[in-house]
Amino acid sequence: MAEDYPPILDAAQVAELLGMNVQMVRRYAREGRLPAYKLPGGRTFKFFRDEIYEFVRSHPAADAGTEVNEPRKTSRSQGSSS
Repeated sequence: MAEDYPPILDAAQVAELLGMNVQMVRRYAREGRLPAYKLPGGRTFKFFRDEIYEFVRSHPAADAGTEVNEPRKTSRSQGSSS
């Protein structure tokens, strides 16, 4: 997996790796939610591959012991249809 990506990634590569939209990756980088860097005077974010992998490891979708619940189904009110 690590060999599939270069050591320094751009936002599009991080989006592909994480299965996210590129705009969300940029937003998360601006907000400090993803580890990212900008060169002085630069406009684009750069990401270290190993830091992204570590970020993913430290933010699991669910703990191993956590039960994942099915989404709740909402019941629609039974009103008269016109």
